[in-house]
Amino acid sequence: MQIQDFINILGAEFYTGVPDSLLRPLCDYLYTNYGLDNKHHVVAANEGNAAAIGAGYHLATGNVPVIYMQNSGEGNIINPLASLLSEDVYGIPAWFIIGWRGEPGIHDEPQHVQQGKVTLSLLETMGMPYVVVDKEMTIAELKKGIEPLQQSIKAGGQAALVIRKGALENEFKVKHNNANTLTREEIVQAVAKAAADSPIISTTGKASRELFEYRENTRQGHAYDFLTVGSMGHSSSIALGVAMQKEEQEVWCIDGDGAALMHMGAMAVIGCVHPKNLIHVIIDNAAHESVGGMPTAARKIDFKKIAEGCGYDKIYQVATEDELNIALTKLRQGNGLRLLIAKAAIGARVDLGRPTSTPKSNKVEFMKNL
Repeated sequence: MQIQDFINILGAEFYTGVPDSLLRPLCDYLYTNYGLDNKHHVVAANEGNAAAIGAGYHLATGNVPVIYMQNSGEGNIINPLASLLSEDVYGIPAWFIIGWRGEPGIHDEPQHVQQGKVTLSLLETMGMPYVVVDKEMTIAELKKGIEPLQQSIKAGGQAALVIRKGALENEFKVKHNNANTLTREEIVQAVAKAAADSPIISTTGKASRELFEYRENTRQGHAYDFLTVGSMGHSSSIALGVAMQKEEQEVWCIDGDGAALMHMGAMAVIGCVHPKNLIHVIIDNAAHESVGGMPTAARKIDFKKIAEGCGYDKIYQVATEDELNIALTKLRQGNGLRLLIAKAAIGARVDLGRPTSTPKSNKVEFMKNL
């Protein structure tokens, strides 16, 4: 189904959410036609944030918002669904557009398998009616399918369109870029070299894939690394949990700007606990690159000031290879709670692979090494 036809059927004037690869046609359409951070479109920090923004939009206009997301974000919307939007509370109507990663019977990455199994049952548990949209569905079929959902919307309820892979099409694909020159892969490799035999917890997406390939190419094995293949936004909290119990070791976290924004309260908790052995690295390309490159709020905020406010001891911000190497040397020679903000270009090798080991085997090997 062409994205313009899909948009016309919804007839909405406001969209907010977190980008998803299966929703790339929608994301590209919204970016091209509406841009960012305006009365028609906002890229949220996380899916719960999007639900609340949508609620505010409805309160101000009386109109129905559209909240888009990957199914991995269902957990983030349960609280605002149950205690804010619910017909038993405020009765705020909303459309949800959900990309169905890990759909049963379709091969996907490990972090999507369980979420894919429970995608529809979670909606059912929350009392949200839905229609599954696939690439064979016609415009007429979609219009007919959403008629019962529109009744729910009119009654102050919520409804979902669950999008299968390939269901939406857009002839125009947006290519996002920035002015940074350092690649994420160069930063990941430099951090791995600097960390030496210290444990590294890396965030979901291409950063972990690049770390895995670096270990493969250098034949170092994977015992030093915990690859957070899912749980976006939580790698720094995992690193905090490790650092608190392994005070004699330096613990590194490779984070991303989108992940750090998704659960930014983690930085406040890290600053409060204040582990002297934690080195937090945020690779900042101001983009949700792993799901198409839609810009994040990082393009307009200052992680350095945020970290200062959270109580980090030493903060370095780099944009060149020389600055990166100097900062990594200082990080290793120093102590206290440390942060490196590395400005990165958007993009990755076209032949970038994925981890070949299972998450459970990665966990076992990492724990043995610790």
